[in-house]
Amino acid sequence: MVSGIIIKALSGFYYVKTENGILECKARGRFRLDGTSPLVGDRVQCSLDANGKGRIDRVEDRKNWFVRPAVANIDALVFVAANTNPVTDPFLIDRVSVIAAEAGCELVICINKVDIDSGDQLYDIFTRAGFPVIRTSAATGEGVSELLNVLRGKVCAFTGNSGVGKSSILNVLLPGIHIETGEVSEKLGRGRHTTRHVELYELGEDTYIADTPGFASFDIEMMQTIDKEQLQYDFIEFAPYLGSCRFNDCAHLKEPGCAVTAALAEGKIGESRYSAYARLYELTAQHKPWETK
Repeated sequence: MVSGIIIKALSGFYYVKTENGILECKARGRFRLDGTSPLVGDRVQCSLDANGKGRIDRVEDRKNWFVRPAVANIDALVFVAANTNPVTDPFLIDRVSVIAAEAGCELVICINKVDIDSGDQLYDIFTRAGFPVIRTSAATGEGVSELLNVLRGKVCAFTGNSGVGKSSILNVLLPGIHIETGEVSEKLGRGRHTTRHVELYELGEDTYIADTPGFASFDIEMMQTIDKEQLQYDFIEFAPYLGSCRFNDCAHLKEPGCAVTAALAEGKIGESRYSAYARLYELTAQHKPWETK
């Protein structure tokens, strides 16, 4: 048996990085029969047939997995944002922060294109909330080494609006890869999707980065599986105040004696993040309890 990690899946073939190089594999038929399929990022066990062709026999237990993009075992989601064409809505980052928390991932926020606009509002909102926020410019290289230091030793997936520069940053991190980049429409304020499949790129020192299709393809539908009572734990800045409310079932909205809204009034929790919590609570409350299981 050969052990490795799937770095690319394309047209029914899986490309597994092993200690002896890249092995092209097919998956055993039983994966289709039981409704599961190997994903990019999976740690797998492979075998070779008499012709030297690879076959995936076993997928190791996953830390987490996503449907769109189809990736597994992600240690950190890197949300690439910008405050210039296209401008990132902070609420998009808020939603992905909840998805990351539910999946047990770290969220790293990368504000790109700072050679054009420094993105002070985004920086202030999310540093205050407690997230690592790094300002970068794929055009000048600013902040890229700092970003690499944060990602070192992790399996990471980049996501964000189309056109914010995900692929451009990867081209700086991985010289010679030449990932396709697209122009941003001045009229529409959004970019053209250039990433059409998920692929892990190795940076060395057990560091991998997945370039994924643009934000429209990210698995925002995962929000529908979140229990509204769980949502409070997905906002990291709420943690010091949970369990201190007057009522044990406090939703942290309009209840008297709420420690979270008291912290908000004292400026200890940011208005933007709290507003995002209230919006997301309303959305999750629309789903029936059996729909969140």
